[in-house]
Amino acid sequence: MSASQLIQNLRNTRVAVVHPRDQDGDDLVRQLQRIGCQVQVVWPPPSQLPLPLDAVFFLLDRDTRSSMPWRMADLAIAHIAIVDYENPTVLKALLDSSAHGVLVRPIRASGVLSSLVLALSQRGYEGRLLAKIGKLEDTLRTRRDVEKATRLLMGLRNLSEDDAYQFLRKQATAKRVPIGTIAGSIINAHAMLAELDRDGEPDK
Repeated sequence: MSASQLIQNLRNTRVAVVHPRDQDGDDLVRQLQRIGCQVQVVWPPPSQLPLPLDAVFFLLDRDTRSSMPWRMADLAIAHIAIVDYENPTVLKALLDSSAHGVLVRPIRASGVLSSLVLALSQRGYEGRLLAKIGKLEDTLRTRRDVEKATRLLMGLRNLSEDDAYQFLRKQATAKRVPIGTIAGSIINAHAMLAELDRDGEPDK
């Protein structure tokens, strides 16, 4: 999503605020509502966030960081931490929280929009990187499976490397499935037969 699209879609942004209903919490909620966000206030920290969400502002202090059992890194949403002060303990907790942005109390209206936009942008970029990494891992996994299946066919059928690979390709084309699927089937079948052979061996 481009920066202009992100800003245009702010009115559709679903935001949770995990913060006490004090002055700072109320100021944050009002500012988010002025922006046009769909806001839910959650306090005390819940065992699970009220999904679906696009972003969450959460208080991070010595009392609340241990009472938030959800793992921020496992949630595909933008995280904006709210802190009282900056010291080594808070900074470590901030890094551990995988936050995409931070607000320092007392909360000022002028910083909320920029923090939200930056966090949403960072989360989007992070999501695109993770998707690319996932595709690369799938490609490498497929390549390893194809290489292993090729070696198995070379040994079982006495084929050259090229002939074994072409066999895999023809099977994939005939069955209209990815070549990695055929390779995985051959590897699994070989492993199953090897296990059957082991189970059938007489006890010594």
